[in-house]
Amino acid sequence: MMRQTLVVMLKEPRPGRVKTRLGREIGMTAAAWWFRHQVARLLRRIEDPRWQLVLAVSPDAEGLASRVWPAHLPRLAQGTGDLGDRMARVFRSLPPGPVCVIGADIPGIGRGQIARAFAALGDHDAVIGPAPDGGYWLIGLRRTAAVPARLFEGVRWSGPNARADTLASLGHARVAQVDTLRDVDEAGDLSPAGARTPAAGSPKAPRHPRG
Repeated sequence: MMRQTLVVMLKEPRPGRVKTRLGREIGMTAAAWWFRHQVARLLRRIEDPRWQLVLAVSPDAEGLASRVWPAHLPRLAQGTGDLGDRMARVFRSLPPGPVCVIGADIPGIGRGQIARAFAALGDHDAVIGPAPDGGYWLIGLRRTAAVPARLFEGVRWSGPNARADTLASLGHARVAQVDTLRDVDEAGDLSPAGARTPAAGSPKAPRHPRG
């Protein structure tokens, strides 16, 4: 069986570089501090023998040499371009097998959500984890065939069309949808009640404290 790989997209937690929308409300230093500790909690929570956990870091040189992230986890450089360019590069560069890519600013992610996403790739070409704002917190590909040539082409990022545009770029791929989770963009998103929004038709999930 081919190894499952979970990739976390990360930026170095420098004030003014990460979570700038949040930083405009609570201060850039506080926002960077939140992101650093959010990522530390996330990585502890999702590391699991069922998949290999890989960090896709940015900026490239600084991220590869950083002492902020756990040294035992493998890293790869995101490279240049917009988010779509960088995620497509991840999908095309890793060894064969299912790959899921997630953001690092979603406190509700746990092993259960990741396991469901990989399970969905058993009989689908791709999987997506929606966010309530029209984006998504996870995208995965089974990669039994070539990565779609137009993957992420024309996606309008950071807006309500990101998920629909991404689905369009997947062409005729069979796409599964898993849990809906909320990311943290603004101070109001920091409330524990806002950490998770159960997917339609799914059992109500327990709230995840932000620690």
